[in-house]
Order: sequence, then C-alpha cells, then structure tokens
Amino acid sequence: MVELAGSLNLDAILTAHERIRSHICRTPVLPSSRLNEASGASLFFKCENFQKIGAFKARGATNAIFALDDATAQRGVATHSSGNHGAAVARAAKLRGIPAHIVMPSNSATVKIRAIESYGAQIVFCEPTEEARETKCAEVIKGTGATLIHSFENEDVMAGQGTAALELLEDISDLDIVMCPVGGGGLLAGTAVAAKSMQPNIKVIAVEPANADDAAQSFRAGRRLVTEKKFTIADGLRTNVGEPNFEIIQRYVDDIVTVSEEAIVLAMRAIWETMKIVIEPSAAVPYAAILERVIDVGGKRVGIILTGGNVDLDALPWNL
Repeated sequence: MVELAGSLNLDAILTAHERIRSHICRTPVLPSSRLNEASGASLFFKCENFQKIGAFKARGATNAIFALDDATAQRGVATHSSGNHGAAVARAAKLRGIPAHIVMPSNSATVKIRAIESYGAQIVFCEPTEEARETKCAEVIKGTGATLIHSFENEDVMAGQGTAALELLEDISDLDIVMCPVGGGGLLAGTAVAAKSMQPNIKVIAVEPANADDAAQSFRAGRRLVTEKKFTIADGLRTNVGEPNFEIIQRYVDDIVTVSEEAIVLAMRAIWETMKIVIEPSAAVPYAAILERVIDVGGKRVGIILTGGNVDLDALPWNL
C-alpha cells in the first residue's frame, strides 16, 4: 500500500472504518454474468443499496458524528438535506444520543421527511433553494450551538465514504478500474484516496449526468466551475462539486465522464431486471457509462459502487 499526502489519507479512512464498523453494514459485492457478457468486462458491484438508511451516506455521517469530542457532540449536530444525508445524520445522532437538526426544503418528499422523523431529529423547513437551506441551517446552528455536518465538504465525511471503496478493494483484488457517481464529491474524494493508496495503478473514473455536468466541466477546465443544473432523474447528483473535494479530485481522479438521461434509465432497469436488486437512479449512473460505451472496459476488472436504493416506487421511470 502507498500512503498519500494530506489529511485525507489511507490512515484516516482506516480509522473511520474502525470507528463506524459496528454501526454500519459491510455490504456485499455482487457479480453478474449477464452484465459481464454484455459489457465484455468483469464487473463487481459494491451494493450500498443494502447499507443502513439505504445509501452509502450512512458511512460519512456516522464517522463525522462519532469523531466529535463529547462536549461538542452534546450540543448537537445540524445539516441541510432533502434526502439520504439528512437521514444518515439523524440516525447517527440517535446512535450517539445527541440532538440532530435537519433543515429540509418545504417540497421534500413525504417519505424522506418521515424517515428523518423516525430517528427523532428536529426538522426545520425552508424555501426550496440552496441559499435558503444554507441560511436557515446557519440560523439553527447559531441558535443551538450545534455542529454542521456538511454532506461532502467535511473530511470526516469523506473519510467515512471512502470506507466503501476500502471494503471493495479488500474483497476483490486486482481491479483495473473503480467507478462511482459524482455530485458534491464526498464519495469520489474518499474513493479516490482509498483506491490510489491501496492500488496505485488503479484507474478512478467518476460519472455524472450530462444534465448536471459541473464536475466534468471543472475537470476539463482545471478549475472549479459552478453551473446551473437542468432536470436529471439522478436528482442526488445535482449538487455542484465542493471546493475541498475538487482539490482531491484533481490530484487522484483519472477521468470524469457524462451520460444521457436515457442511458441512466436503461442502466437502472438493467440492474433491477438482471441482478434483482433495487437501486436509485444516481446509483445507476456508473453502469450507464458502460452501457453507453462512454468508457472502454473491455477485458477489464471493474468495481462499481452502487450508491443507494431509495426509490419512490410510485414514480418509476418505466411502465411496469
């Protein structure tokens, strides 16, 4: 193993794994002979759809909250989220026995609101804009003394997310490529550091929707760009990549590619039908790049992080 420089390094990810292992699932890595045949590659799917709260976000939030010292933790934690990160923070706070304040847009899905409420968190609603979310969260923190657990611009969160790739590479040796989606970049930063530390020659490739391609544009430009997002079914990836995340991405990621909405739907359906598992649209994005032939994986051993399985079953993108 090769140790990378910087505070987000393999030691931080190994420490995170030890800290959270009793609070998360070690999710399975599943192959698929049919998808291997279709792609001409050996694919290994790290199934974070089976993770606590149904997504990899449980890893980062749990690490960040359990890394707090006791005095800080007792003042509680806060974040703004309309989905998986909010549930992950609420769950981790409940496990630690501390208050959690989750700022949610007023138009959040009822199922997501109920999930966060089920962990006993205090929900504060705001207008459905990024500015309103950040402003309201800052107000909550000022009024409560809670600590912000940002969904991706937090090194303890990144280290926790990196434990998914750590487990993948422990279970499946000699991968040529590891793939994951990119939104804010917490998972990608942790994945890249873990992968390059454990297997320096591995290629790290991120994928995002063409309708939300700020990370790909930034990667090509060599500087972080903030873009307006169009609609994408992979709504978990509409976030602009974070500043500290992009610095890590520039150092350790080999490529960022984009895929069409049609490919995301086809990839999601292929995994549902072939592997008999439920994944959300954002989780289908890496396989969409293989399906759409955006990258050449022929003859390669490819690890893919399936990021989650929280789907609104009343709004599936195909007719059942």
